[in-house]
Amino acid sequence: MSDKSNEAKNVTRRTILHRGAGVAAIGAASALATAMSTPPAAAASKTTADTASGSSADALPAVVAGVRIPDTEVARKATAFARNASTETLFNHVLRTYLFGCLVFDRRGVRYDRELVFVSAVLHDLGLVKAYQTPTERFEVDGADAAQRFLKEQRMSADRVAVVWDAIALHTNVGIATRKRPEIAMISVGSGMDFSGNDLQQIPSDILDEVLTAFPRKGFKQEAVDNILSLCRTKPMAELMHPFAEVGRRHIPDFPVPTVEDLLLAAPFAD
Repeated sequence: MSDKSNEAKNVTRRTILHRGAGVAAIGAASALATAMSTPPAAAASKTTADTASGSSADALPAVVAGVRIPDTEVARKATAFARNASTETLFNHVLRTYLFGCLVFDRRGVRYDRELVFVSAVLHDLGLVKAYQTPTERFEVDGADAAQRFLKEQRMSADRVAVVWDAIALHTNVGIATRKRPEIAMISVGSGMDFSGNDLQQIPSDILDEVLTAFPRKGFKQEAVDNILSLCRTKPMAELMHPFAEVGRRHIPDFPVPTVEDLLLAAPFAD
């Protein structure tokens, strides 16, 4: 590693420690959210009114794999918003997230607010869209903030918006999300199942085929890896203590983000 790279890494570490960064729990890899491609520049320039309008040609099926898709006004607007902001691959992922979450929790006999789960699912990866990314926040928080702004514009009540925010912000941390209310847990479980196949055996093969036919994967894995690396390159310190940092360390020379061990050993104590 060059002196310049070492200097950059040391400065980064000092900055983190100065800000009081500590060791946070790392979310389980099986529940990582998918990092997908950013949309075309034209999509990013659309206003909320444009993206929330939708059309009958874009209407979702009423039922997929036995799971009802909500047809409320806010559900339709959230669908249109996510569809216009996202690549087709990302949009299909968020719909599979909803379906997988419902399939798992329905089989358990859990009661939940279907509209809240649907809206949380379709908006949960907005933080992977360039238009909604900040320079410093984790993509989960960027996505939660973007969803919050959109839903406030739709005049959703503050308590319901808060549930959506938590569902999105926590969706990569299965150990925490699954201890929360079902509408929060379902986004973590559904997205993790689609990302890594975690507990996919819970879904019968014929039902799985229906889900994948309705919303095919379309190169999901390669786009995910490419865009995890994009996040690591464009705002590496947002990946501090995030599982995506391991992908950056594997693929990016002199990746500047310190490890948990680095933080521990750099702490200003004698032992």
